[in-house]
Amino acid sequence: MTNFDPTAEYAAIREGVAKVCADYPGAYWRDLDARRAYPREFVNALIHEGYLAAMIPEEYGGSGLNLTASAVILEEIHRNGCNAAACHAQMYTMGTVLRHGNEEQKRKWLPAIADGSVRLQAFGVTEPTSGTDTLALKTTARREGDEYVINGQKIWTSRAEHSDLMVLLARTTPRDQAKSKTDGLSVFLVDLREQVGKGITIRPIRAMINHATTEVFFDNVRIPASSLIGEEGKGFRYILSGMNSERILIAAECIGDAKWFIAKGAAYAKERVIFGAPIGKNQGVQFPLAEAHAHMMAAEAIVYRAAAMYDSGLNPGVEANTAKMLAADASWEAAEACLQTHGGFGFAEEYDVERKFREARLYQVAPISTNLILCYIAEQVLGLPKSYGEAR
Repeated sequence: MTNFDPTAEYAAIREGVAKVCADYPGAYWRDLDARRAYPREFVNALIHEGYLAAMIPEEYGGSGLNLTASAVILEEIHRNGCNAAACHAQMYTMGTVLRHGNEEQKRKWLPAIADGSVRLQAFGVTEPTSGTDTLALKTTARREGDEYVINGQKIWTSRAEHSDLMVLLARTTPRDQAKSKTDGLSVFLVDLREQVGKGITIRPIRAMINHATTEVFFDNVRIPASSLIGEEGKGFRYILSGMNSERILIAAECIGDAKWFIAKGAAYAKERVIFGAPIGKNQGVQFPLAEAHAHMMAAEAIVYRAAAMYDSGLNPGVEANTAKMLAADASWEAAEACLQTHGGFGFAEEYDVERKFREARLYQVAPISTNLILCYIAEQVLGLPKSYGEAR
């Protein structure tokens, strides 16, 4: 029989990831959630097994796997009730370093990232006044001899407290002097270990979910000119490429969440007996779970289509954004069905549904909102007038 599973060749990876996750059951995550603590042990286990070095080429100590394999890893983490948000940035920031970093940067950092002695988990792009409008960011990097001097602020920079390195986007040319609206932004690889407390201040943000997110302040921070990734002024293009991989990987996590919710809801529907019969016998319980499963399957197909396109060297902006939107919708629909199936027990911490429910809601907003994706599709695919930004 022909196998139409696009990830069938990664079955061993799924099995290995599931084995790691088995050591970190719901009780582990509930404890972290209560204390707002970082899952250090879980991240270390993933590093030890080589999963966070998936996209690093073998010559630098990694596994040399593609984006599809990385998506499978993150999907499986979420499918098993864990949360990859503590470490997924290391995978999607890899694209910026691998595609645009120079050989010296790669040889300096990638082996250390691969063996876990250095962590690349922070992605400094969003700012309080710009949000999704990346071109309006105000953080500056001014060249002074062999250094850049950075001033500004980033927000929603998750894992900054638990990362050694940060991929940072800053303006190197004033907006009114740039050749085009997309020029003048540059990407840097900042060593946080040398700067925190010496110009960089990190402040945690307590949020609805345990996401280790922060705001980061830069006050005359001096970094070596060698920290620049690629060509000065071309950073926005580099970040866009990285954002496509980010969308695809986050979408894979959403597929994993959807599968967890559906399996959890179906299992409870079989076990919960009311009026002398399991509640799963009722179509009012069956249909939401079945519909969620169908929508998950559809979203899963576009996720791995986008991943395959990325791996072939294409720049699948439309597919990556569509995958993220549909997968986020599928996970949220599954979350609703699972919570409704559990009824009051769905709100009890011990069932893990409420925790995963809160986590799933994030991806309707981040890393890009559903509404902005719809605007993007309307403009890029349908040829409709731009509904946001300067062209409005």
